[in-house]
Amino acid sequence: MDVKDIALERFLSAIKSQMDPVQELFTYYRCAIMEVETKFRVLDEQFSLQYDDNPIESIKSRIKSYDSILRKLKRKGISFDLDSIQNEIFDIAGIRVICSFEKDIYMLADYLLAQDDITLIERKDYIKNPKPSGYRSLHLIVEVPIFLSTGKKMMKVEVQLRTIAMDFWASLEHKLRYKKNLSPKQLVMLSDEMKTCADMTKDLDRRMQYVRDEMNREKEC
Repeated sequence: MDVKDIALERFLSAIKSQMDPVQELFTYYRCAIMEVETKFRVLDEQFSLQYDDNPIESIKSRIKSYDSILRKLKRKGISFDLDSIQNEIFDIAGIRVICSFEKDIYMLADYLLAQDDITLIERKDYIKNPKPSGYRSLHLIVEVPIFLSTGKKMMKVEVQLRTIAMDFWASLEHKLRYKKNLSPKQLVMLSDEMKTCADMTKDLDRRMQYVRDEMNREKEC
């Protein structure tokens, strides 16, 4: 092995020694997602058996990319180390729970937080207090234990709960936000239109909730 090969081996070894702890941490976050997702699926199954009703339409999950984490650390002026990532960035592991009705969002949140191994770190209710853009969703940062061969480890997971209408609007708003070929005038016009659409989805959720409540009232009679 010549000098160049030795230098390359040392370089790759140095990179691997830095990345291994990061990959290990990401594995912990994936385990935490599985823990929280299982809790929601159990709740959905329970309601299906007891009430013939599934409050959850779908569950999506994601791990924030390493690049996104580094950009967020830089934006916040936080040091680039694993402790800072775990203690300062709460949305690395994310779960999005899509419901049909607004009341189901709060019901599922209450049942999740009532479990004795779940700790609420932060709650932001953008349904009762929408963002200026019109964005609506219930955000929870929770801490959940994962059980490893080395013992128990507490991990943070961001949970977003939305109705189908809220999720549809948020998906379009996200695409609009990252459009790079729009003029400032177009962005303002489309942002105003999206705010109008947000008001319409809010009214749609209210009307659909009314229909469901009336149907349930008929069943009780």
